Amino acid sequence: MSLNQQWRSTWERLGAAAPLGVFEELIAAYGEAGRHYHTGRHLEECFAQLEVVRGEALRPGEVELALWFHDAIYDTRRHDNEQRSAEWARAVVAQAGLDAAVGERVAALIMATRHDAVPADTDARVLVDVDLSILGAAPERFDEYERDVRREYAWVPSVVFRRERGKILRRFLDRPRIFETRIVGEAREGAARANLARSLRELRRSRAASRAAVAIAIVVLLIAGVWALSA
Repeated sequence: MSLNQQWRSTWERLGAAAPLGVFEELIAAYGEAGRHYHTGRHLEECFAQLEVVRGEALRPGEVELALWFHDAIYDTRRHDNEQRSAEWARAVVAQAGLDAAVGERVAALIMATRHDAVPADTDARVLVDVDLSILGAAPERFDEYERDVRREYAWVPSVVFRRERGKILRRFLDRPRIFETRIVGEAREGAARANLARSLRELRRSRAASRAAVAIAIVVLLIAGVWALSA
């Protein structure tokens, strides 16, 4: 199903007409310069995963709408992307004439994709598992994802990125379960743990190589200084 068809299907499930122009605005947002992972491809992969786990959702239409907006605003230099995306979704729900409670639930689902806590709500567990399903992808796709995330944070110095990325990956790996829904857990938990462990090893290897390079550079400078003094 194309994203255009998916958009129409979402609103059919919600029993409302899609507000004019919003789909085009969303597609433009996911196509912004500087995005490498959080793109239309990410949406397509998420919707494909949602079809696998849809049966576990209580309000699948709302989960679907939250999925559309969960990365609608994405600026790696800010920390309020989910909040701003949730506000956009809430405004669109109101524009479509749906009950305000729908907007509040959709906004809460989007906030759950901050991944700062294990979701307790059933629909939040579905949405978060769908969003995190890339962690349990085939190794080649997971590695591509890691490279794309690094490109999105190209402005961050390598030493800082390695440290902070390692913290994030370790938090997921330290959870008793990475995925909270039965279907995604059975299909992807083992692969996700293997991918995360491999990525953490690579981060440690890169950090060690960087430290070795710095040490060698210092030695070279010291030797050059001694040579200059003796010349």
